[in-house]
Amino acid sequence: MTKMPEKTYRYSSCFKALIVEEVRSGLSINQVKRKYGIKGKNTIYRWLRAYGAEHLIQEIIYVKMKTEQDQLKALEAENKRLKIALAEAVLARDALESLVVVANDYYHTDLKKNLSGQPCSTVNKNKAKA
Repeated sequence: MTKMPEKTYRYSSCFKALIVEEVRSGLSINQVKRKYGIKGKNTIYRWLRAYGAEHLIQEIIYVKMKTEQDQLKALEAENKRLKIALAEAVLARDALESLVVVANDYYHTDLKKNLSGQPCSTVNKNKAKA
């Protein structure tokens, strides 16, 4: 089953100017959208910006309670602390990897392969039996 292609609407510049003038005259953006059947969510907002009527776009103001602001600040502080901890852990890992490379060069061996996860006590017992 094939889908029908979506319809694409192209509006003339005269029509866009008419819409902007109607919003300037006092109609709300939603009223104009219903009146002309404009479906796009941000279409009229783009036209208002393009035709220099940005002052007609409603500004969104966020109102937060003190507890919400404190909680946000605490989360931001924890995020910063965790980023610093991660950076320190990465630096420590890089330093240890550099130490292994230097030790490999000094002892002419591959320490990662020699330390294959066997506990030291097992290695010592095997040497003592031999």
